[in-house]
Amino acid sequence: MIYKQIFIAFFIPGIIGYGGGPASIPLIEHEVVSRYGWMTTSEFSEVLALGNSLPGPIATKMAGYIGYEVGGVLGAVAGVLATIAPSLFIMIVLLRLIFKYKDSPKVKRLSMFVLPAVAVLMASLTFDFFRTSYSSNGLWPTFVIAIVSLLLIQRWKVHPAFVIVGGLAAGAIFLS
Repeated sequence: MIYKQIFIAFFIPGIIGYGGGPASIPLIEHEVVSRYGWMTTSEFSEVLALGNSLPGPIATKMAGYIGYEVGGVLGAVAGVLATIAPSLFIMIVLLRLIFKYKDSPKVKRLSMFVLPAVAVLMASLTFDFFRTSYSSNGLWPTFVIAIVSLLLIQRWKVHPAFVIVGGLAAGAIFLS
């Protein structure tokens, strides 16, 4: 039964998460944290940070890790298969149709409406993480980490993986 739940928890975001891994992260969080209760928001944010620091697609890394934590090796396999199944199906069956209509005004209009929705989902996820950090660490540590991370990434063009590792190190040293 747990493998079926793992599969469903990652298959649903894979189907409706238009826009790739970043668009499906809030959907995965809903399934893992709210629906099944396998993790807390704080634990999920740690898994997200770890997944962002590794190369490759974020959703499959998270599915593998969370699936393994919940159901062992078979859980990891179920999570990864559920994550890649919708994309694999679309690539195999519908690629020709998408390629044929890629310049269609209707397809372009669809993207125009979907992209703001993805932005709202990402903003909601960011707000949830900020609220969790604020409640567990306080305002000033959360604010300092956010500002330093923003400056490192935007102004000094430090790779996000290094910022994440630095944030993990700072948290381990100063916030434990």
